[in-house]
Amino acid sequence: MDSQKQFTPTYSFEFFPPKTDQGRDKLRATLDELRRLGPDYISVTFGAGGTTRSGTLETALMVRDAGIPPAPHLSCIGATRTEIADILDTYRAEGIRRIVALRGDIPSGMGAQTGGDFHHANELVAFIREHSGDHFTIEVAAYPEFHPQAPSAHADLGYFKQKVESGADGAITQYFYSAEAYFRFVDDVERLGVAVPIVPGIMPITNYAQLVRFSDACGAEIPRWIRWRLADLQDDPEALRAFGLDVVLNLCQRLLEGGAPGLHFYTMNQTEPTRSLWRALGLPRREA
Repeated sequence: MDSQKQFTPTYSFEFFPPKTDQGRDKLRATLDELRRLGPDYISVTFGAGGTTRSGTLETALMVRDAGIPPAPHLSCIGATRTEIADILDTYRAEGIRRIVALRGDIPSGMGAQTGGDFHHANELVAFIREHSGDHFTIEVAAYPEFHPQAPSAHADLGYFKQKVESGADGAITQYFYSAEAYFRFVDDVERLGVAVPIVPGIMPITNYAQLVRFSDACGAEIPRWIRWRLADLQDDPEALRAFGLDVVLNLCQRLLEGGAPGLHFYTMNQTEPTRSLWRALGLPRREA
């Protein structure tokens, strides 16, 4: 963890583009509340195959106009170099300076035949540098419990190193509930010569069924003791949220005490879970 202790901690949020007017109204209210905490930036997701491309830009501009630097996700699977260049040029014209560069999920039905000019995130990172130089700060994904499609742990560590060597400035991890997994991952990539900030992704626990569904889809492990306690509490939402807050709060405290360079909260476009964690942790409040 020595590499991580040299970086100034950053605290950031993630939003997803709403699909309805009601969702947009809810997100504006969430943004108005969470902006008061003064996050360093807010990332905005990008759907499989670019299915929310216009929504990503719209949401990123909403974040920008609220006084918070946006960091739109950019997924390359199925995209051409021309399409990615157009997006980069749009972001640059709008004053956006940070991007989260991802391969992206393969859309249902495409299988291995994804088309496009990119197949891996390191290729996207290299293209962003080729096209835009140092204009963008580039974050990439990291997987402390390893990507579910990786052929091996060793290979996955190598893929992460490739993304950094291609020009990434830092990384945000998939969420996890084992601090040891994060610490071991960082130690492993340090031994490979990687020394960029690797910020833990934090998923608040508010809904048992939703968490299980997300975790099964993305390969994030829910420790058995947590899963069973959540199953017992799923008919008592208030008790479940209290237990979830305690679990995630303790995780965040361990990560920060161990030298993690900040936290990135997956807000699910909700206000209270992230705000409660922020306050309980006593994180710096930088009014936007």
